[in-house]
Amino acid sequence: MIRDERIPSDELRRIDEEIRSGWDTGADVDFEDAIEYHESLPAHKRFADVLESADKPLLQPRAGVPRLDDQIELLRYLHEEGKADLLPTTIDSYTRDNEYGKAQQGLEKARETGDDTLNGFPAVNHGIDGCRKLIDAIDAPIEVRHGTPDARLLAAITFAGGFQSFEGGPISYNIPYTKRHGLEETIEKWQFVDRLAGAYTERGVRINREPFGPLTGTLVPPSIAIAIMIVEGQLAATQGVRSITLGYGQVGNVVQDVAALNALKKLGDEYLPDEVCVTTVFHEWMGGFPPDEARANGVISLGGMTAAIAQPDKVITKSPQEFQGVPTKEANSAGLRTTRQVIDMAIEQKIDIDGIAEEQDLIERETRCLMDTIFEHGDGDVVQGTLKAFDSGALDVPFAPSDSAAGAVLPARDDDGRVRIFEWADLAMDDDIKEIHKARLSQRADTEGREQSFRMVADDVDAISDGKLIGRPQGELKL
Repeated sequence: MIRDERIPSDELRRIDEEIRSGWDTGADVDFEDAIEYHESLPAHKRFADVLESADKPLLQPRAGVPRLDDQIELLRYLHEEGKADLLPTTIDSYTRDNEYGKAQQGLEKARETGDDTLNGFPAVNHGIDGCRKLIDAIDAPIEVRHGTPDARLLAAITFAGGFQSFEGGPISYNIPYTKRHGLEETIEKWQFVDRLAGAYTERGVRINREPFGPLTGTLVPPSIAIAIMIVEGQLAATQGVRSITLGYGQVGNVVQDVAALNALKKLGDEYLPDEVCVTTVFHEWMGGFPPDEARANGVISLGGMTAAIAQPDKVITKSPQEFQGVPTKEANSAGLRTTRQVIDMAIEQKIDIDGIAEEQDLIERETRCLMDTIFEHGDGDVVQGTLKAFDSGALDVPFAPSDSAAGAVLPARDDDGRVRIFEWADLAMDDDIKEIHKARLSQRADTEGREQSFRMVADDVDAISDGKLIGRPQGELKL
């Protein structure tokens, strides 16, 4: 039975040897050589130090292409033209599924044709040498961003290759992404990733770990996201990780987003061990975008304003071409500059908005309910508690494709556009909190002259891409 316990050193070595046989570049991994390489990096390339010492929100885009030279060119452009403070390397889908042979075929075809035949950078195939060439070529810290349920080989190669930040986690890279992997399986595999990061940390190379906060990216109630971030942070801390960035995805109501980011930081500091440095990252809107760039820039600007008020440590930016799919480097750079412009104008102002403290208190109460039920389900063990809470439905994520989550809880916006829970299913929550949600959704129903129903949920999913926040019905409202 898997528990929240640190992997012993001999077991770490055994797993490391086993997973490195998964592709030939794994044979090049040498821990002592990797430590020496990390120690040679200048201060401005050390991810955790740069992030934790910043005095304003740092900006980071998403970006990944298959060929090394093109990835270097892309990141240089985003750094120099987009003024990105931190840079990404987004991994291709074949690597995310551990299909390294198919990734190799795509990489070879990209080299032959010059086309982007993969939707990201196949770091396992490039190996340590390719990763280090990328790290050496860019004058900023770089993070691995992926979506991999089994990220063990990817972690081994990219850590040895010089990357000092690694996104994801056993819940946040399972529940929103896959039906093929059970939650117990991904927790066990990510314990290795975190223990490997902890082993580097113990040698003075602090690997930053960043659980994926947006989860399914669509109307996720803040307390659910925060509880999962805390759990993944605790799992990483057990394995020795000491720099943890907890994530949160924008829902679009400024009061609720600011309150949630405040709660995320407060509860992260409270629940994680004192020796962990907790930072936060705010993901600009992850749902559907408007089809034209002008309105898309409006969505991006609202994210920038929210970040200016809440002041998370990092912001993951979006581009005005989100509707079209993968953006050009110019559009990606434009999203960075738009966000920076709004933040830099607004951050010097004192902006007070009524309702933030009240909403933060509600989010904290909800999150504590979820954390309490996790601890109760596991008799104090967060791994067993998480598995049993998901199995019973006491912990759930809306719109989740994974078989490990019921996906029965349904959110909808209230009359102010804040995300409430319309269908609780078996989610563990105090009755008085449920009544608050019910009353706020009832107020919206009265305004719109309709019954509370799944139609509200469906309308809200498409609302921002349709140019509004709340999925109001057509016709007159009872305002």
